[in-house]
Amino acid sequence: MRRLSIALCLVALASSAVAQTVQPSTETGRSTTTMAELVSREYEIKAAVPNGTKFIVFLQKGTSAYACEFVTLTKSRCGSVN
Repeated sequence: MRRLSIALCLVALASSAVAQTVQPSTETGRSTTTMAELVSREYEIKAAVPNGTKFIVFLQKGTSAYACEFVTLTKSRCGSVN
């Protein structure tokens, strides 16, 4: 129950965060996006798991999926899973 409430708080913070610009990733050549942008594009949170001191949140819309890592409470970086 505690994890769910933490995940919901993170979503609220991410969706209310100031819009961030999409920046290209130099590692994979893919572009990265933020969780706030994905939530605004109607992606749904499917799971949230702790990873050390950070959380990884998985979002999905149709056949498209993203994994987002929280850098801080208001800043996230996401990458396409598929």
